[in-house]
Amino acid sequence: MVPDERKYKFSWSLIGDIELGRPNLGNMTRLEVYRLMQFTFRDVTEKVLGSEMTDSIFYEAGKLAGAEFYKHFMTSVKDISDFVGQLQTLLRDLGIGILRIEQIDMDRGELILTVSEDLDCSGLPETGEEICTYDEGFISSLLEGFTGIPFQVREVDCWCTGDRTCRFQAKTIQLNKNGVKQHE
Repeated sequence: MVPDERKYKFSWSLIGDIELGRPNLGNMTRLEVYRLMQFTFRDVTEKVLGSEMTDSIFYEAGKLAGAEFYKHFMTSVKDISDFVGQLQTLLRDLGIGILRIEQIDMDRGELILTVSEDLDCSGLPETGEEICTYDEGFISSLLEGFTGIPFQVREVDCWCTGDRTCRFQAKTIQLNKNGVKQHE
């Protein structure tokens, strides 16, 4: 399908008027409902396209969400401390998770961060697989929104691998003069 023919190109209007549409229930729902939607999408997509393509789609969806989240929620970010503080507050207040920065070296473009009580996986059974691919893309775009530099984010620890927090490693992506990713 040609991009201009998409039926559901993202815009904040797709979120709708919650107060008008849900005057009694409001904007709250249970975590099980979110996970039901996420993991049924993942299951159907894997059946049709395979696991690798599904991970790619979830990463890209997370990137789009992170970029839109940054534009919509982050305000007048002055420096890394302000960025982290605002992000910690937003993620906690919106029930997404509890963000902690473990290591940061902005000169090298490297961070290690954790998200505890993660929306996607905290409390799930151990599977031996990191599953927070959407979160990887989301974090990538948040960092790019702040720095203006693209980041590659990979989950290195997950609730589903036996850890009790999700840990992500973020590194800037080195681009050549044509904007193409250079191999390390």
